[in-house]
Amino acid sequence: MNDDFTPLSQACVNIEDRGFQFADGVYEVIACFGGTFIDLDEHLERLWRSGHAINLTPHLSMEELAELIHETYRRNPYRDAMLYVQFTRGVAPRSHLISKGMLPTLVITSRQLPSITDEKLHQGATAITLNDFRWQRCDIKSISLLASVMGKQEAARLHVDEAFWLDEDGHVLEGCSTNCFAVMDGELLTHPLGHRVLEGITRKMTIRLARKHGLSVCERPWKLDEQGLSEVFMTSTTNAAMPVCQIDGNMIGDGRPGNISLSVRQWLLNHFKELRS
Repeated sequence: MNDDFTPLSQACVNIEDRGFQFADGVYEVIACFGGTFIDLDEHLERLWRSGHAINLTPHLSMEELAELIHETYRRNPYRDAMLYVQFTRGVAPRSHLISKGMLPTLVITSRQLPSITDEKLHQGATAITLNDFRWQRCDIKSISLLASVMGKQEAARLHVDEAFWLDEDGHVLEGCSTNCFAVMDGELLTHPLGHRVLEGITRKMTIRLARKHGLSVCERPWKLDEQGLSEVFMTSTTNAAMPVCQIDGNMIGDGRPGNISLSVRQWLLNHFKELRS
């Protein structure tokens, strides 16, 4: 927390911190396997891009932040860890206008990375779709996640795992906390990047590994009712690649995790295993 390492239960944020008052901040979630971080440089570059987009400049360099992240892990050495890094604009009297000379608030935490059970993988995930009512800068990894919280609440109310956002024409954009892929006629599809889709680090890794293994990948808008759709899966730091077998109560393909989805997941897991060793 800023300059101090402290037990999570003792960490406190000033009531006038702009992260608390306005959700005025950005964040990253980084996976670490056996002490090796997944694309740490790319996470930090995205954090800096998000900060630049809201005119928030971290008060330390990327190299200094990377060392703090490593030190946080050294003090909390889970075998598979999830490091959360958040900057807010800092503390100032509550006003929409930004005070000059503010010192950003930095928080880094380390926790056990959640894992998917074999039973859940065998069943596959379920999802709903929602019309996208988020703000139009989803490429910024903002701590203002109220829309995603609302989407997750609706998914939980309907006893499904995720909610996917649809644009005005019914194209699948992304999930509340995931990127989304489809398989159509053997080709891997995902919505192109832009202001309404976050450039997920696992998304990028998935595309790279899929092409490495000879799978055709196309970044274009797509819909759930297109002919030839046989599989859907979602990607994130905590999910790797997770098959989605039912959306809005309708089966995807034969209602079971598809071969391509499972192959992509295995390619990711193999990559993580190499990092551990």
